[in-house]
Amino acid sequence: MSTYTRRRLSDAPFLAAATGAAPVRRPVWFMRQAGRSLPEYREVRAGVGMLESCFDPELVCEITMQPIRRHGVDAAILFSDIVVPLKAAGIDLDIVPGVGPVVASPVRTAADVQALPRLRPEEVGAVADGVGLLVDELGQTPLIGFAGAPFTLASYLVEGGPSKNHERTKAMMLGDPTAWHALLGALTDITLVFLRAQLAAGVDAVQLFDSWAGALSLADYRRYVLPHSERVFAELADAGVPRIHFGVGTGELLGAMGEVGADVVGVDWRLPLTEAVRRVGAGKALQGNLDPAVLFAGWPVVESEARRIAEEADAALAMGAAGHIFNLGHGVLPETDPGVLTALVELVHEL
Repeated sequence: MSTYTRRRLSDAPFLAAATGAAPVRRPVWFMRQAGRSLPEYREVRAGVGMLESCFDPELVCEITMQPIRRHGVDAAILFSDIVVPLKAAGIDLDIVPGVGPVVASPVRTAADVQALPRLRPEEVGAVADGVGLLVDELGQTPLIGFAGAPFTLASYLVEGGPSKNHERTKAMMLGDPTAWHALLGALTDITLVFLRAQLAAGVDAVQLFDSWAGALSLADYRRYVLPHSERVFAELADAGVPRIHFGVGTGELLGAMGEVGADVVGVDWRLPLTEAVRRVGAGKALQGNLDPAVLFAGWPVVESEARRIAEEADAALAMGAAGHIFNLGHGVLPETDPGVLTALVELVHEL
């Protein structure tokens, strides 16, 4: 699959934990570690739109590197956005500050699904170029590729933007399952093209974010979502890199999410890691799961909670989890003090 001779990172703690080996230290990275919590990010993004940033290879490289330089985390995650492959394919959308992705013409009918464009690898060439720059910059630090899962992409397309209740999405899913599966099939194709381009350029792992899957019942997830996420992971298996799956509010879905083929299952802060390993089953690594809001509670609380997470992780390992990667239970909040994140990395490395 890959056109890139992948770096040899046999000593990288993140990759060891993700693949069931024994890391030399407990690895840690943070979702949204590159972003608004960093003053250097706000400076470099001044006057530059979010999507414009995501298609600028030099800017992608610089923003992705910022938390590596500042915090010393054990993995970088590609600076991008869930809707980047949709934009690249030619779908008319924008990321509106304070709102999120807004789609000009929502997808509501079978004809709308039929009219969706397909993504070609060259249309995300700028992202691949950014990966290439990062591979040269990162040294021994692994780079995680990034994509949104088909269901979450579908939610944005059908709703026309962010939604609390996903009522239009569920109406299409339940009311017109043929159109729904056609939509998710097309979005699976787009996701695969996007991730394969990143893999060909040299990423060392991939994470599939199903941000809104927690809005679903387990029965609906299994019937309408699982087969498509499963295809993403199955068709990336030959890349030979760790595959991570994460969603928010997905505690009741973790068993099913553990079945789709990921090597690492991300856990949000609502569920103890010991319960997560019961639901996911032995043999897979876990990632998580400090509540991002804890970072505002003062260092004694942060330290106490981080130690609790580490203890739960060790118990989960004893119960059969293949590894543990320390992370937050969702992304870094914009007002987070970067100094707290740096101190947290140092603490985790000591635990």
